[in-house]
Amino acid sequence: MKIVFAGTPDFAVPPLQAIYKAYGSDLVAVVTQPDRPQGRRGILTPSPVKEEALSLGLPVLQPERLRSDRDALARCGADLMVTCAYGQILTQEILDLFPMGVWNLHASLLPAYRGAAPIPRALIDGCRETGVTVMKTELGLDTGDMLLSAKTPIYDSDDCGTLEERLSRLSAELAVEALAMIGEGNFSLRKQGEGFVCKKVQRTEVDFAKSAREVSCLIRGLSPAPFAYARIGALTLNFWFAEEVPCEADVPAGTVVGASPKEGLVVKCGTGAVCVTELQPAGGRRMSARDFLNGGKVREGMRFERLS
Repeated sequence: MKIVFAGTPDFAVPPLQAIYKAYGSDLVAVVTQPDRPQGRRGILTPSPVKEEALSLGLPVLQPERLRSDRDALARCGADLMVTCAYGQILTQEILDLFPMGVWNLHASLLPAYRGAAPIPRALIDGCRETGVTVMKTELGLDTGDMLLSAKTPIYDSDDCGTLEERLSRLSAELAVEALAMIGEGNFSLRKQGEGFVCKKVQRTEVDFAKSAREVSCLIRGLSPAPFAYARIGALTLNFWFAEEVPCEADVPAGTVVGASPKEGLVVKCGTGAVCVTELQPAGGRRMSARDFLNGGKVREGMRFERLS
């Protein structure tokens, strides 16, 4: 059973490693996005998946558009392809190259959270669990029949980074399990029910008029990027982490009700409050809220003003 793996970001590296460990020489090629300029100097940088594939001695294909390099993919002679956060939509011409199918590792419990940002969206929406689904790829966006899935809780201590790491490891486990089932021909597929597609996330200004849970989930869902932020005085602060805390203060939402190194940065919400534990002033470095408050730039009674 010859296998091609397609993926691009850090999330896809553990599945690639797991497939290589389990199937070795059966993994005949890796497909990933072309090298892209990174940083202020625009240095051309390979994807994490390319770096790992080269370290494993695997052939790498990097077409700008996969459909335009169909022949190179066909020459691999693979029976199936596994995709994980590859970043391109596959055409029927590409799907038809693999007699045993194309199988996608998707970081949600389908049919919920189809599309490009299932991990941050699950956090932002306050879900208590999520997971990974292995599905057979068809032309629709994450609508193919499901082979298997596994769940993981979402903890109040999770941000997008920690949840992504856990789902990446789970994807690696399911990839190997799915390939064994496919190779043996011992599997059945389940149709998806009604679902929905989630949009990409972007940097978002916090609305402290919402509940403490909504605010905390937004901050954790957009950390470590692209961030939830807010303005207070002349400062713009990016938030890395915040947790819900009780609050009895009768003050407007957005008011700072705690601002000492001992208690941290506590902000009143529509209901309850959040304690921001890590933040980053615009143009500055990441730091604990306690270290930030030592500078005295934010004091109790000041208020975050929403401008958009």
